[in-house]
Amino acid sequence: MTHDQEPHDPCAAPAHLLARGARLAGGALFAAALALGVAGLASAEPGDDQLESTTFSQSAQTDAADYWTPERMESAAPAEELIEEGQAPDGQVESSRTVQVPSIAPAADAQGERQAETQDQGGAQDAAAAATGTAHIGKVFFTVGGNDYVCSGNSVAADNGSTVSTAGHCTSEAGTWASNWVFAPGYDNGQTPHGLWSATQLYAPQQWVGQEDMNYDIAFAVVQPDSGTGTLAEAVGASGIEFNTERGQLYTSYGYPAAAPFDGESLEQCQDFGADDTIGGTDDQAIDCDMTGGSSGGPWFAGDGPDGMQISVNSFGYTLQPNVMYGPYLGDVAQQVYQEAAAA
Repeated sequence: MTHDQEPHDPCAAPAHLLARGARLAGGALFAAALALGVAGLASAEPGDDQLESTTFSQSAQTDAADYWTPERMESAAPAEELIEEGQAPDGQVESSRTVQVPSIAPAADAQGERQAETQDQGGAQDAAAAATGTAHIGKVFFTVGGNDYVCSGNSVAADNGSTVSTAGHCTSEAGTWASNWVFAPGYDNGQTPHGLWSATQLYAPQQWVGQEDMNYDIAFAVVQPDSGTGTLAEAVGASGIEFNTERGQLYTSYGYPAAAPFDGESLEQCQDFGADDTIGGTDDQAIDCDMTGGSSGGPWFAGDGPDGMQISVNSFGYTLQPNVMYGPYLGDVAQQVYQEAAAA
């Protein structure tokens, strides 16, 4: 799909605005290849039930962890290939008061165990994550339509201690939920130092699952470890998350871009002040960022570095606006979806 920046006749067929394989977080990212036209999608109405979800059996969770061999991880395709042609939304994302959920530090004993494990493995530790406190950020792997895909994600603070944020297009495509969904926190050059965490449930806005409205390209997964016990927050910590945040702040974005010039093996970042979408009419914010496919779902933090509140995720970019990444505004609907996931 390709993007047009010309005005469009509301009665004409939708014009393509974004191309498949768009670049994602890390510089200018076109994570989700999106096609937007002028016909509007209805915006969320407060008070409605705005979420969809799916649950995986215990056997499916076990199978997912077993499924992801190093070879399958390496060959997984960036998930922006899943984005179907959509229509330009009209109206704004519903927003009320700002809500913050504070971060959670990893358990001290879990940190000690991880250090011992990496020493036993010959010191193959994620040095970048250890240095910058980004072990809670990782890769997301999943299957849709018999094909394997890769995205990015982040551990976020939640009552259940095991909730991951990512992009909506990293959980479902055209109304079909993903299978074999796992999170690999602290992924680094083929290493999964904190194991694989299989999804027990996936949650996304109805506006994404039913309409693929890019205003709502956000999702949350509840996960469990492939071995042992404990929560994701105990193992790697969990970022604070904020809804209905002030727009236009300084944001730092992270992800695992896999398309050239990146190879998806290491965590990348970019930073800029948020700006409004003046091309496609979404309520998303934009930052200068050159990350490519695979960075979809990676977190945006308010401020400089990974310690601030998470306020968005890598979502999409316009082919005619290179090196710019867009992330959805987390309003009331995103908050509702998060609350359901966090309490699961």
